[in-house]
Amino acid sequence: MSTSLTTCEWKKVFYEKMEVAKPADSWELIIDPNLKPNELAPGWKQYLEQHASGRFHCSWCWHTWQSAHVVILFHMYLDRAQRAGSVRMRVFKQLCHQCGTARLDESSMLEENIEGLVDNLITSLREQCYDEDGGQYRIHVASRPDGGPHRSEFCEACQEGIVHWKPSEKLLEEEATTYTFSGASKPSTQEGSGFNFFSLRWCLIGASLCLLIVYLQFSFRGSSFF
Repeated sequence: MSTSLTTCEWKKVFYEKMEVAKPADSWELIIDPNLKPNELAPGWKQYLEQHASGRFHCSWCWHTWQSAHVVILFHMYLDRAQRAGSVRMRVFKQLCHQCGTARLDESSMLEENIEGLVDNLITSLREQCYDEDGGQYRIHVASRPDGGPHRSEFCEACQEGIVHWKPSEKLLEEEATTYTFSGASKPSTQEGSGFNFFSLRWCLIGASLCLLIVYLQFSFRGSSFF
């Protein structure tokens, strides 16, 4: 059964996966609530996760809501000489639209979501810090429907100018495109099948006629002989 992870468990997942991905290097993960997008020190790289899903809990009215619009900002730096790296991380918060309080609330995430997000981070880290092919990124969609359309006035990331889209809508567009192309290809397949069917039928008719002619010839010769 999935359980929500704390900040310490975020670090635990990161350290375990980095030990496998880059065992010769030492990496640390630091939670930095003051991290700003596109404000990078020399040598630092940025990765912005825009597709995370999480659950929020209002600390004032106890209202809870699911969101597929959780934004996570990462800043990464690798000291190649020391074989040591650092990742600073910020999970953007959301306001409760139920009670209207100005208190920003943090999200909790399920274990499988955290592991996938760390995989995305390591993919970006390998590409930007190690100049490697990191592989395929994973898109994370909320395990249950969220509370409706995204309301940017309650989103901390939107208020700081970060534009992010809803992954479920993008996936629906991709699925629709795939369906359109697959549907368009069906008539040609059916036409090809029909052509093969008629060709086979005419071949069988021709072969039957040939056999009939041969049979009649032998029958005629036999009757003439007697």
